Formats: sequence, C-alpha cells, structure tokens
Amino acid sequence: MDIETGSRARTRQAIIDAAIEVFARNPASTLGDVATAAGVGRTTLHRYFAERGDLVVALRREAADRLHRAHERARLAEGTGAEAVRRLCQEYFDLGDVLSLLFSEQVLADGDTWHEVGDCAEDFEAMVRRGHDDGTVDRGLPADWISSLVWSQLYAGWSYIGEHQVSRHEALRLILRSIEGALAPR
Repeated sequence: MDIETGSRARTRQAIIDAAIEVFARNPASTLGDVATAAGVGRTTLHRYFAERGDLVVALRREAADRLHRAHERARLAEGTGAEAVRRLCQEYFDLGDVLSLLFSEQVLADGDTWHEVGDCAEDFEAMVRRGHDDGTVDRGLPADWISSLVWSQLYAGWSYIGEHQVSRHEALRLILRSIEGALAPR
C-alpha cells in the first residue's frame, strides 16, 4: 500500500471524516451522501475507495486508531483507579461520531470490530485493580462489568443528546456522575 502525502492524504482523510459523520447519523447513507459531505465528487471518492466495503475497512481502522489515541491520552496508569476511569470516559466521550458509528453496528458490524477497538484490556484491568487497591472502586465490581458500564453510559449519553437536545457538556456531566456513583465503594 502506498503512503499518501500532501493533498491526496488530506482528501482521503476528508472522505473518512465525512463518512464517520454521515454514517453515524444514518448508517443507510449512500456513498454519494459521503462524497457530498466531504466536498468531493463520487468519482473522486471511488478513486480512494472503490466500493463501500473498502471505505468500511478504512473506517474500522480510523475508529480503532482514534480509540487507541484516546486510551493513551486518558493515562490509565496515573492517579487513582476512579480518576483514571473518569479520564477514560472523558476521552472516549469526545469521540462522539466514532462512538455513534460503532454503536450503530450497521456500518462496522463485524465480530472483530469491537476486539480491534477494545484492545486495551490489560491496561483497563490494571486500572480497575488499582482502584480496588486504593479504595476508589468497589471491590465487588469486576473489570469486565466496569467496561460494560462505561460503554453503556457513553451510549446512553450520546443517545440522550439526540433525544433530549441537551448539550454535550450536560450529557458528559450525567455520564460521569453515573459512573462515579456506580464505582464508589459501598
């Protein structure tokens, strides 16, 4: 695969960014919708992605890369376990359309997608163990349960924005309050 540089790389990224936004809002959108949102013609889009499947593969990679970078920014090895969970929620929440796209599963539906984006299990488990040890996370909550809790609250927050027209800030506040309440030792 050739490494793209300059305007070609920018055009490719513009198409991927547009596809994330378009498909997050309507998974049944056409490639024409994506081309329009990217500000390119369909012919240009097809030069980069010959068919929808090629674009979906690129979207999977982009989603995994963005989640990986958010995971790194969350600095899971720093602070208390509960503080690290909070940072992770904030970083993942900022991914918005990427999460909406992943949650829709109509576009990125494939057994490996969640495995690819959730490739941080060891760090997550270490963070939860640290929370158990430092007393900031309820010992009765295993890491896999907390992971499910985080994903479900992120989904709930993004759904809540659309259904109730609340700000992103308010939705994030509700997510963090719910997570912190659930994690607190009894």
